[in-house]
Amino acid sequence: MGLSFLTQEIAMDLGTANTVIFMNDQIVLDEPSIVAIDNNTGKAIALGQKAKLMQERENPGIKTIRPMKDGVIADFNAAEMMIRGFIKQVNSRRRSLFSPNIKMVVGIPSGSTEVEIRAVRDSSEHAGGRDVYLIFEPMASALGIGLDVEAPKGNMVVDIGGGTTEIAVISLGGIVVQDSIKVAGDVFTNDIQQYLKQQHNIRVGQITAEKIKIAIGAVLPELGENEVEPEPYAITGPNQMTAHPVHATITYQEIAHCLDKSVARIESAILHVLEQTPPELYSDIVENGIYLAGGGSLLRGLAKRFTEKVNIQFHVAEDPLRAVARGTCLALKNTDNYSFLMR
Repeated sequence: MGLSFLTQEIAMDLGTANTVIFMNDQIVLDEPSIVAIDNNTGKAIALGQKAKLMQERENPGIKTIRPMKDGVIADFNAAEMMIRGFIKQVNSRRRSLFSPNIKMVVGIPSGSTEVEIRAVRDSSEHAGGRDVYLIFEPMASALGIGLDVEAPKGNMVVDIGGGTTEIAVISLGGIVVQDSIKVAGDVFTNDIQQYLKQQHNIRVGQITAEKIKIAIGAVLPELGENEVEPEPYAITGPNQMTAHPVHATITYQEIAHCLDKSVARIESAILHVLEQTPPELYSDIVENGIYLAGGGSLLRGLAKRFTEKVNIQFHVAEDPLRAVARGTCLALKNTDNYSFLMR
């Protein structure tokens, strides 16, 4: 009798903003990619949502770290702690006398260097992964959206995550043309912080800026008929000069204005990828449209703006936040058949 019951299969989307883990076709963990560390002992005291509550509120004895920056590991030690902690959380729900052999598929940005790929693989192995496969995020997005990535036709995916925007044309199980730019959710959050400083003379933290982005984030000053106009968002913060409290009400039109330059950079990258696309694949893309995934694709009016700019129909994926995670889950089931998985 084999010990196959001791093999645990995990699909992980190790994102800049959130980490999602699938096991047995179910989401078993969806937490912010953040870890809180005790400065005296160097040990992790909180992970995920608990650590996020401490962010920007910690005392000198505690530091919160986001191990992922621009989609890749920036802090190797913290990343290992986080992956190990999340796997432990998942396993605490299973009762077993033996620690299982873990087979993992992890999503990584398509622009990753050899060093960055090695860092993800090493962190996963140190956290308990015995059999580690890596998949490029645009390929995982395409799988998660439900596209036939092995068909002899062109599919184009734009995945706007927390740290990077991944743009790729996929055909016959491979990435034909790709671009990975460091303009994504974190840059949008930073744009909002800078705008409030300059226009309203008010300082806000990353957490508040992110809440504004989620509540009223938009990229067009006039939304389409299908979009519901969000109510203006009220914030309170210190005045830049006097430190007196300031109250301001922000509209989605203001957010559209402050995100304009960053969104334009994504548009340029999309057009750059289309310029390099072979004509036969280009005609497939015009016919099928371009698919948007990742948390950034939830910005109001984004598909409409891109469609008007590029003259090709853009579709927002169903549940775009988890498209990569769902794709890694599908790849996990077919590790023997998918040639694009890296070991």
